[in-house]
Amino acid sequence: MSDLDALRREFRQRFGAEPRVFRAPGRVNLIGGHVDYNDGWVLPLAINRDCFVLAGPRGDGLLRVRSREFGETVEAALPSKPSAEHHWSHYIFGVAWALGEADVPVVGADLLIASDVPTGGGLSSSAALEVSVGLALSSLAGTRLDATALARACQRAENEFVGMRCGIMDQLAACYGRRDHALLIDCRTLAVHPVPLDSTRVRVIVANTMTRHALAASEYNRRRRECEEAVRRISAARPGVTALRDVTWEQIEALAASWPDPIRRRARHVTTEIARVRAAAEALERGEYETLGRLMLEAHHSLDEDYQVSSAELNLMVELAGELPGVLGSRMTGGGFGGSTVHLVRAAAEDFFAPELARRYEARTGIRPEITDCLPADGANEIT
Repeated sequence: MSDLDALRREFRQRFGAEPRVFRAPGRVNLIGGHVDYNDGWVLPLAINRDCFVLAGPRGDGLLRVRSREFGETVEAALPSKPSAEHHWSHYIFGVAWALGEADVPVVGADLLIASDVPTGGGLSSSAALEVSVGLALSSLAGTRLDATALARACQRAENEFVGMRCGIMDQLAACYGRRDHALLIDCRTLAVHPVPLDSTRVRVIVANTMTRHALAASEYNRRRRECEEAVRRISAARPGVTALRDVTWEQIEALAASWPDPIRRRARHVTTEIARVRAAAEALERGEYETLGRLMLEAHHSLDEDYQVSSAELNLMVELAGELPGVLGSRMTGGGFGGSTVHLVRAAAEDFFAPELARRYEARTGIRPEITDCLPADGANEIT
């Protein structure tokens, strides 16, 4: 956790005012890979890693932002339009723009940003940033958005301003997180149902492969277009289908037999993954962690073979974890093409599992991974 007293001092020295402090957590998704933008269900949890935004109002309409992680200060008048070149500040200016589009009267502000959510590690540092900034800017404007409206605005910023066509899972998890619970999220209705997760019995451990392949963003958007093409083909035969959520694999398997191989594979992953999420949530409700772990491993194989978003490093991490005592299930998490894996481990095995997995991965790759024990945490709030 960042030293908030030190951050407050830095804000006062840099901007000459007393800040308000806001936070939003990262998240890890237990199961439900690439189904949020297909209107499916997902099962993430907010984690005990946060993005902090210290904020104070300005009277000149400028948004001035200092990032501790990037060591850079940027500013822009509101509203702002992004340049063609991608920049970390687009997430912030995009949120300001999206709030304005939602009729929130955004005012100029000084922002100091500090985060301990790893960037590019599959723990949704971008959503933690968006939600913490969105909460800060709307609060400075005197507008109290409900959690769903805040999540929607942050998703719109990433979709339309940044250009990443993500679903809404990450933003909802950052808004609705609950300590000691995972969240079953219906990405069509946006209903959020907390599901208890007993950290005295099992621990959620994330292993960052420390790899990230350059094609991740373009391939993510390609997968989304392939899912849309599958829906177009299904709806021609089954009117009323608007998303892959609306069908099971059994209902479309015969129809999909004549499709191009990538389209068929994407549809098979999404439809079977949605079924796995529902089964996983039921298992978690009953405390059947072995069943949850088995479903997580099935999900990984589907993401690797049908959705084709895994990588050699992710597959190796899952393979190595499966050789260790106490592990119940593993899968890649996040968008894929590098990043992190998530592991469900018996609590008694945690102290051995984490260092041994790191040792074995480094021995095979020469890369030292970052291992994080993730406890379910509360969602975004102002720290008073």
